[in-house]
Amino acid sequence: MVVRRYAIVGLGSRAGLFAGALAGSPRAELAAFCDTNETRMRVHNGWLGTAVPGYRPGDFTAMLAKERIDIVVVCTPDHTHADYVVAALEAGCDVVTEKPMTTDVDGARRILDARRETGRSVRVTFNYRYNPVHRRVRELLVAGAIGEIGSVEFSWLLDTAHGADYFRRWHRDKANSGGLLVHKSGHHFDLVNWWLGRGPETVFALGGLFFYGEENGRRHGQRTDYARGTGTTGDPFALDLDRSPRLRALYRDAEAEDGYLRDRTVFAPGITIEDDLSVLVRHQGGAVLNYHLHAYSPREGYRVAFAGSEGRLELDVRENEHAVGAAKSVADLPPGVVPEPGRARLTLQRLWAPPEVVLDQVLGDGHGGGDERMLAELLGDAEPDALGCAAGHDAGLAALLTGLAANRSLATGRPVAVAELLAELGDPA
Repeated sequence: MVVRRYAIVGLGSRAGLFAGALAGSPRAELAAFCDTNETRMRVHNGWLGTAVPGYRPGDFTAMLAKERIDIVVVCTPDHTHADYVVAALEAGCDVVTEKPMTTDVDGARRILDARRETGRSVRVTFNYRYNPVHRRVRELLVAGAIGEIGSVEFSWLLDTAHGADYFRRWHRDKANSGGLLVHKSGHHFDLVNWWLGRGPETVFALGGLFFYGEENGRRHGQRTDYARGTGTTGDPFALDLDRSPRLRALYRDAEAEDGYLRDRTVFAPGITIEDDLSVLVRHQGGAVLNYHLHAYSPREGYRVAFAGSEGRLELDVRENEHAVGAAKSVADLPPGVVPEPGRARLTLQRLWAPPEVVLDQVLGDGHGGGDERMLAELLGDAEPDALGCAAGHDAGLAALLTGLAANRSLATGRPVAVAELLAELGDPA
C-alpha cells in the first residue's frame, strides 16, 4: 500500500476536516503544516495529539522539499490559492484545493499553465457533489427521466447565522474572496454544470449589498455601535468567540500574532461583497439557469427545479426552519452547522402523470454526508464514484468562469460571454 505525504497550508477552521481525515487514514501521512500563525498550527496539533512540524509561508517551497511532500491541501484565503497551488505544482506535488480554485482570471491562467507544464493534478473540493441527494438528481437526469432539459430554477437561502458569517470574516472584502458569486455560489454553479454535463456560455447578473453593511444596518434599524462581537450582548448578529472553545482557540487566542479579527460586526463600513444576487446563465447546449442567492434569510435551504421535454424534477431542501442568534449557534458549532437536522424532498413529475416522490429524508451532517464521502475518495480509502463526483481543474475552472462572468456583468451592466474570459486565459486545456 502506497502512503502519500501531505501538507496542509492554511490552518483555519476548515483545515480541521482535512487534518482529521489525514491523521486517521492508513494511506496518508500528515507531514507538515504551513500558516501565517504559529498559534493555529499548535492548536491543530493539540487537537490531533500530534507533533506535525509547522512552517511559515516564506518557507513553503523549502518545506515541500524537506518534508518530501506528495500532495498539498490548500485551505488559505481564496485570493492566495493560486500562489500556493502554482508553487506546489512547480515543486512536483499534486494539489487538493478548497473551492474556489482561485478568484480571478490571472490566477486561473497561472494555475492552468503550471498544471500543463508540470503534468501534476489539481483537485477542487466540491463536496456538494457527494451528497447522496445530489447524486440521485444526477442519476435521474443522466437516465433521461425528464428528457432534454430546457431550464433550471435554483434559489439558495443563507440564514442570518450562516449568511451573516461571510460578512464578519475576510470574505467581506471582494478582493479576498471574489464575493459570494465566486466563494459560495461556485458550489452551486458547479452542481448545475455537473448535473447538466455542460458548462456556461453567457452570463448576466444583477445584485448588490442590501442588508449588511453600515448604511443598511442603520436604515433597517440594526445595531451598529460595536466593532466586534466578542463581549457584546443584546445583538443576535454578534459572534462571541469566547463562547466557543474551538473558535476561541483558533482565532481569539491567535489575534496577537496577526491581528485577524474573526468576529467583526456585519453592520460595519468597508464591506464590498453583495448579499442579494440574481444570475441568468445560458449553458452550452441551450439550457438556461435562473439563479438567486439570498444571504439574509430567516431560514436556510434551497430549491432547484429542472424543466425538461418530458417532465419536471424538483428538489426542496430545508436545512433549518428558523435561524437563531450567532451567540447561540455559530459560536457553539462549527461554521455552517445548524442545530437541527435538515430534510430533503425530491419529486419527479412526468408529463400527463401524477408526481412521484423519489425521496424524502433527513440529511446527514457534513453537507449531507458529502464531506465524508469526498474525503474517502480523495485519500484513496474508497473507490472513485461512478457518477464522476471527483472535480479536477476543468470543473474548478467552469464554476469559476460563471462567477467571474457574473461579477463582470455586475460591474458593466451587460451580459458577458464566457468566451471573452477564455480568450483572456489563452488555451485552458
